[in-house]
Amino acid sequence: MKRSPYWLGLLAALSLPSAEAINQEIRALFQPDPSKPNKNVFVNKTPNSGYCALWPDQCADNQMFSIELPVRFSSSRFMSAGFPLSLKVPANWRQLTVTNPDTQETETVEVRITGIGSNFELSDTAANLVGVSDILEGHQKLWTSSSWVYAPSPCQYSGVGSYTPSTYRFFWKTPVEAACTKVVAYIIPGMAFRTMDFAYELRTPNPLGMSTGLYTGSLTYTLGPGGDFDLGTQMYPDDNNLTLDFVLDVQHTLKVDLPPHGDKVSLEPEGGWQRWIEGGHRPTRIYRDQPFFLSASSRFKVMMQCGESYVPSLCNLRSPTTGQRTDTSVQLSLPPGIAGPGGGGTVSFLPLQHGEWAGPFQPGHYVDRKAGSLRFEMPASSIYLLLKPGLNDTFIGYITVIWDSEA
Repeated sequence: MKRSPYWLGLLAALSLPSAEAINQEIRALFQPDPSKPNKNVFVNKTPNSGYCALWPDQCADNQMFSIELPVRFSSSRFMSAGFPLSLKVPANWRQLTVTNPDTQETETVEVRITGIGSNFELSDTAANLVGVSDILEGHQKLWTSSSWVYAPSPCQYSGVGSYTPSTYRFFWKTPVEAACTKVVAYIIPGMAFRTMDFAYELRTPNPLGMSTGLYTGSLTYTLGPGGDFDLGTQMYPDDNNLTLDFVLDVQHTLKVDLPPHGDKVSLEPEGGWQRWIEGGHRPTRIYRDQPFFLSASSRFKVMMQCGESYVPSLCNLRSPTTGQRTDTSVQLSLPPGIAGPGGGGTVSFLPLQHGEWAGPFQPGHYVDRKAGSLRFEMPASSIYLLLKPGLNDTFIGYITVIWDSEA
């Protein structure tokens, strides 16, 4: 007999619930859409479960998403008539920071809980608890304000309710962060919420200002009486914390296409060489505008690299036979909708420098295969030297233009 208290104490200690936690990933993706170039938003990629999976039309109209978690809330004792069972969730906006581990860039994400629901079960049928035979009547009379499909203020009706003799599935919208209370009309010996079903809304940053990659961050909520998710003062969960792990996946596009044979550029006077030969007038300009087609959804920078250069603003062209050289500058023009450094307007004939980055350039929306150009032009001093009497030669140079989306 003396050993009994020792063993009873040991069993009681083992039966206490441990402080556990549950994690749920929230994933959103940005990919530019050529059919909707002005739609610069993340798309939620977290599979719906619970309310929005069962009634998708209800959520699609409100840009709302839902998750059903295997968290069980159980009553710690009986509930007598007049007992207030109050539900409260974090309906106000909360912020968290997401970080790109490759670039260490950070952005702010906001989330709020816009609805709460579950499938509660009773220790007996609702009809038995209130002393009637009809199932629906039992659920209606068990509470002073009818069944749980009717959300108490400030929660709002969602149109969703289904039941069995001893269970009731419900979902309430939560426009504000305040307690929503149902009052017990008859004694309930025991009750449990089988799961926790919540809906949420996101505010995400502008993806056009973010680098390609994954941005991650977490937000933790407490569960239980007095916690962030409070389903009643006598309702205790089997998990004490909920951590939402956010993953924002940014997949930008940066693509530059040249027309056929666009990698070979021939400089010539306005109107062509024949016009100068026949007319005898020295050309004042020798150049070529080389078009390209740009697709871009994020900021980028551009660098020119000359095969040979003695002045950063000019690339050398050299005669393979005589070794003589001349020069050309390169100027960049971008499609409308792309701002220059410091938020400047349309980029037109921006001089590029050998070995130096130009930019960053920031699209205001997704630019899908829009035309820009590179102007290759000889300075006036080079034209004068080039067109000396008796000179008949070809000058060649190699110029590389690099586009980098990690501006």
